Amino acid sequence: MRDFLKHWSPQVDTAPALRQAGALPYSIVEGRMAFLLITSRRSGKWIFPKGAIEPGMTPWESAAHEALEEAGVTGEVSQSVVGSYRASAGADGSVLLDVDLYPLRVTQQLDIYKEKGQRMRHWATLSEAKRLLADPVLGRLAMRLHAQHIPS
Repeated sequence: MRDFLKHWSPQVDTAPALRQAGALPYSIVEGRMAFLLITSRRSGKWIFPKGAIEPGMTPWESAAHEALEEAGVTGEVSQSVVGSYRASAGADGSVLLDVDLYPLRVTQQLDIYKEKGQRMRHWATLSEAKRLLADPVLGRLAMRLHAQHIPS
């Protein structure tokens, strides 16, 4: 819906949006970076964990909390944003979200977690993540994090 509206009204991207925090979960194994993707409950598309910034939590703490609830992982979350993107929510996509993504180096993957059974999770290389992720901006943010951690 947002893309359709942008065609007719370029001001859509400057519309007010709710701020959310997301995690970009990753792990480095034998010098290679892998990213943990999850599916959206509504559309089934591949995304990174995200959600509202919880009262009493910093944005990066909220991002780590979302990763635990939605993907069943814990780890070391960065206080620095790797980047931001705009998304839409709601049944008709009418709610705009500005999501700040915080890198989360995964140290533990749980077998039992809050949203198990509601989502799938999948570890992917950078090239696979770029292909699977629903929003190309998410692939670019994964690429940015990869470039910061893995020498060319």
